[in-house]
Amino acid sequence: MTQTKSRFTSIEEFLAYDDGTNTRYELMNGVLVDMGAESTTNTIIAGFLFAAFLQLGIPAYRIGFRQWIAVSSSSVTARDPDLIVHSEESFAAIDGLPQALVAADAPVPLVVIEIVSPGNPGSENYDRDYVEKPREYAARGIPEFWRIDPERTVVTVLKLENGAYQSKNFRGSDVIVSRTFPNLQLTAEQLLRAGR
Repeated sequence: MTQTKSRFTSIEEFLAYDDGTNTRYELMNGVLVDMGAESTTNTIIAGFLFAAFLQLGIPAYRIGFRQWIAVSSSSVTARDPDLIVHSEESFAAIDGLPQALVAADAPVPLVVIEIVSPGNPGSENYDRDYVEKPREYAARGIPEFWRIDPERTVVTVLKLENGAYQSKNFRGSDVIVSRTFPNLQLTAEQLLRAGR
């Protein structure tokens, strides 16, 4: 990750920023941080999940890509998950906005999905996906958070219980169990290999 020189004082200023590129940024301590391009593996998995949710009857407009969620942490103002499955209420809160941001006072999505970037424990990528995001999403009250880790070949479904996530790992031929999607018939391997 590299940092740009621009400094921002509000989430609105950040959302209005356009440097003329398709660069993915997060706002950390008022500074833009370049999140880098997504790996091909991550984009294939996200596309595969999009198709799987459509087959479950989730309307396409409620499945969000490149949509922000305001979070409360010591350094980050908003996160850009790989995929969001909105409730009707959370979608209504962003419908028509020039920048799709689920504001801090808006209803929360049903599920937030993060596809982990490579990194070892203690690295920025690892700490962001395994420590910071679960804490931030739980604080927002998001009922279900999926962490898909292709490098470690594990899908973790975290369910919010009494303000904290309880996690269950799925590997290989384990069928992924989701409170939000009880009819989902998808194994960890099918998801991690994106149907290939």
